[in-house]
Amino acid sequence: MIGALGDIVFIATAETLRTFDEFKRSSASRWGKHEILGKKPKTQWVGPGLDTISFVMRFDVRYGVNPRKELDKLVATERSGKAMSLTIGGKGLGVGLWIITSLEQSWGTIDNQGNVLTATANISLEEYV
Repeated sequence: MIGALGDIVFIATAETLRTFDEFKRSSASRWGKHEILGKKPKTQWVGPGLDTISFVMRFDVRYGVNPRKELDKLVATERSGKAMSLTIGGKGLGVGLWIITSLEQSWGTIDNQGNVLTATANISLEEYV
């Protein structure tokens, strides 16, 4: 097991490939500006901001997954508003949980029966503290 986002398991075996790439994590601090009459404002560090993560999941029927079912599960998870843990390589990321803030799906190959054979999902997460 590579890791998991809640009950969505990232795995790479001979039978099944459900993983991600283009993983990006962003962090930023929060800063306040105090206006001072006739002078430059004073900057004050307020605290850490919420981290964000984005990655792409690729689904292909040739690698033991049903792309349509995988996408439906992601949509259900996103719409539930549930905060989830995120682990990669056995280690948790962030100081709390994560929420899906954006989910974009792209259907690649569709057969003559309307079955989705390949698809991708662009997922954006935000720290939930």
